[in-house]
Amino acid sequence: MSTYNVEGRDRESLRELQAERLRETVERAYEHVPFYREALDAAGVHPDDIESVEDVQALPMTTKADFRDEYPDGLFAVDDDEILRIHASSGTTGKPKIVGYTDHDLDVWSEVVERSLRAAGVEPGDTVQNAYGYGLFTGGLGLHYGIERLGATVIPIGGGQTQRQVELLRDLESDVLTCTPSYALYVAETAEEMGIDPHELPLSTVIFGAEPCTDPMREAIEQRLGVTGIDIYGLSEIIGPGVSNECHEAQDGLHIWEDHFLPEVIDPQTGERVAEGEEGELVLTTLTKEAVPVIRYRTGDLTTLTYDECECGRTMVRMDNVTGRSDDLLIVRGVNCYPSEIESVVLEFDGVAPYYRIDLDREDQLDTMTLSVELEEEFDGDREAIRSAMLTRLENVLSFTPDDLRLVDPGELARTEVGKVQRVFDHR
Repeated sequence: MSTYNVEGRDRESLRELQAERLRETVERAYEHVPFYREALDAAGVHPDDIESVEDVQALPMTTKADFRDEYPDGLFAVDDDEILRIHASSGTTGKPKIVGYTDHDLDVWSEVVERSLRAAGVEPGDTVQNAYGYGLFTGGLGLHYGIERLGATVIPIGGGQTQRQVELLRDLESDVLTCTPSYALYVAETAEEMGIDPHELPLSTVIFGAEPCTDPMREAIEQRLGVTGIDIYGLSEIIGPGVSNECHEAQDGLHIWEDHFLPEVIDPQTGERVAEGEEGELVLTTLTKEAVPVIRYRTGDLTTLTYDECECGRTMVRMDNVTGRSDDLLIVRGVNCYPSEIESVVLEFDGVAPYYRIDLDREDQLDTMTLSVELEEEFDGDREAIRSAMLTRLENVLSFTPDDLRLVDPGELARTEVGKVQRVFDHR
């Protein structure tokens, strides 16, 4: 395996490195960020108390609300003249979460993205078509500089312009496409509409992220485009894309680059750690960030951690692909479920496209759910039979059935040219 020595480092020496960097991070936050000084004092913890990685559990947690409350730069640990770049989250639910980067931070970011690309099987000299959005969103520029650092060719097309995307994939013989999973499927669909067989495109790999991707959706991407699908994970508050990545050798979880990011998984209700392999909410602490050091950030993403050495030879912990979000929990008539659970059931059925929509309403004080599922172009089966079977399966797996299950024609559900797809519409 061609990789940095640190990726195969033994756990004991990796823990020592993490402990040293954790102490430095806590000290930086305490000395330069009033928010953290107050939070640490309130928790009765001083930077000098950090002796091992396990001491992270004594530290207070950081939430999305804290980023909003400290808007725009209350969490910055450096002066303005040390900030070389600013990014932000979309801010769709309120004020955007602002993050800054020093020269050192940008170097770390490029390094972890390059490492992620290597893990995905991308090689120097490959052509990578980057269809993540550029601008304040971290996806586009985050991938861009990692691609260049690797020595690959980047096509900075950004999101949208899907027919042109297809033409450039074909004409420039792009080896790799980076985008959201839903957009990868949209590219395949657009190619077919243009009379181009997606399998004849030169693509070998799609690196997808920025939204959850279930196993059925990954299979659909791989089958529709004839590629290997690789999951990349990141979030603006921590650094952007490049926090973790699947290796192409195993495709068995995403390696978290633990020399830069310290992971935990907690019970989202109690905040207590869960056992290895048990699902919970991912919590991340940055270990090398200068501008915005982040302590125990509650990502909201649901996953598991596995510490066994991977068949690729990397020893860094693997997180499972994100199955949903702790704050995406749907409660319908007292029954809990996640959209990803519904998606997994729906995509078990042949003839169904990976496009669905959940509409929640309230009628006479009662919650109602309408599930709309799109059929594939070539579907010629019995609609009522598949509808009945799907309802039965949903009831058996999720202990409830939608009030209305609609099987709709291909293309009926709205597509998006860029970014993330909204699958849940809560009208209550």
